[in-house]
Amino acid sequence: MPILPNPRHESFAQALAKGKSAADAYVDAGYKPSRSAASRLSTNVNVQRRVSELQGKAAEKAEWSAAERLAALKRISAASEANDPRVAVSAISEANKMQGSHAPAKHQHTGRIASIDPTKLKGMTNEELDLLERALVQIGIADGDPAGEGSEEDRGGPQA
Repeated sequence: MPILPNPRHESFAQALAKGKSAADAYVDAGYKPSRSAASRLSTNVNVQRRVSELQGKAAEKAEWSAAERLAALKRISAASEANDPRVAVSAISEANKMQGSHAPAKHQHTGRIASIDPTKLKGMTNEELDLLERALVQIGIADGDPAGEGSEEDRGGPQA
């Protein structure tokens, strides 16, 4: 279907094809805000056909570009396999990333996250302090018993 003869209808259809709501597309096309009028225009057969056509073209273009990129990576990998295996491995890695078949990157924090204000710890219960300590140990900031105080039993507290 060719471009719609009414420029505002064409603009409306293009905005719908890009994923905008009918109300937003209606305003973008130069109309005064009106949800009911936007809804009516979105049911116009010519507008619906144009939106379908635009979405089909966008999907086709994206599909081809992904296929072309994969084909290029395959050519790079094949051409460089004998001369420079690192380039071939890199091309294969990129192709795997494009297709979603790669291991997710692992990130590990090695520095300090933040200092803890000791005055804010005073109001915490022993259970809350234990939970905080376990969390700090789990993320690698603390070594288990950072204050060297031991368990309640070691501190002379109640024994079960």
